Amino acid sequence: MTSADSEAFGVYVHWPFCLSKCPYCDFNSHVRHAAIDQDRYARAFAQEIATTAARIGPRTVSSIFLGGGTPSLMQPQTVGAILDAIGRHWHVAADVEVSLEANPTSVEATRFAGYRAAGVNRVSLGVQAMDDASLKMLGRLHTAEEAMKAVAIARNAFERYSFDLIYARPDQTPAMWTEELTRAISEAAEHLSLYQLTIEEGTPFFGLHAAGKLKTPDEGLARTLYDVTQEVCGRHGLPAYEISNHARPGAECRHNLIYWRGQEYAGIGPGAHGRLDIGGIRHATATDKRPEAWLMRVESNGHGVMTDDELNREERADEFLLMGLRLAEGIDPQRYARISGRTLDPRRIALLREEGAIAVDPDGRLRVTQDGFPVLDAVVADLAA
Repeated sequence: MTSADSEAFGVYVHWPFCLSKCPYCDFNSHVRHAAIDQDRYARAFAQEIATTAARIGPRTVSSIFLGGGTPSLMQPQTVGAILDAIGRHWHVAADVEVSLEANPTSVEATRFAGYRAAGVNRVSLGVQAMDDASLKMLGRLHTAEEAMKAVAIARNAFERYSFDLIYARPDQTPAMWTEELTRAISEAAEHLSLYQLTIEEGTPFFGLHAAGKLKTPDEGLARTLYDVTQEVCGRHGLPAYEISNHARPGAECRHNLIYWRGQEYAGIGPGAHGRLDIGGIRHATATDKRPEAWLMRVESNGHGVMTDDELNREERADEFLLMGLRLAEGIDPQRYARISGRTLDPRRIALLREEGAIAVDPDGRLRVTQDGFPVLDAVVADLAA
């Protein structure tokens, strides 16, 4: 891992299309039954990259992340065109991490060799569950067997791969989750993203949950499942380096570390967010969420940016706390002071230490403890007050 204070720069590219919308998903994803004009989108991505680069100037790209939606619906040549555009406008580090999110269907797995040839060196597979009944409940289009075959293909095609699982599902017991997670670790090698099922407003699951037709674990069981996650992953050498992300030391997702460490990244594509430093000021950018509207904006204006807010010191410092304390490595209070212009209140730190919610390392770094993570929002609010 690089030092938390060294300046990395990432490029996030959002591919907004999916074959179907999962009932728990509130991401910016869209289903289109007509064919997508991938050449046209590739040109638009390249244009938005060029406009962003002209605006912010030279950077060395240390990570690229193709997220979505379902980026594995892209043709390998579309991915290649996007990566080529990034390379034309910015210097790309020799050891750049290039991640692509993929659905573990047999059709999409056939493209893995093409993605590798295009320059992708890490794939993140949306497995979500390892039994067919759970996959059906989650609205996934793949079977458990198909997912494991895709994982095997990923293992051969890429140096690095990861997959996601959703837990705290209806009727899931700690024993069931222990077994599933142990099996997942035997397949995952170096990195797992493990998310508790959350009921998000505006999703089909929200309506079912409100009507009493979808029962999720109560707070006590959810906490037990979280504790099982930490224990099983820790025992197998994949400790949490962030609340929901577990990796063998050195295998952390470098792109996501950029977000959590409060570093700089460009957001490219429909509904992509960015954090850009221009003339010493941090800008929070977001593009048009609607794919066709974004496309027309880029073709007219060179970019699809809809909001571009200058963050003041307080907003930057709050964001730094909120993101940085998600990490097991915690934050450097001196960096917080440089960003905000004020120091964290030592009395609040002392109180939270007494409560066992945070720890202070010998070098002064501030970390949230295992007991503090389930109440992270309250810890952050207390420190930021």
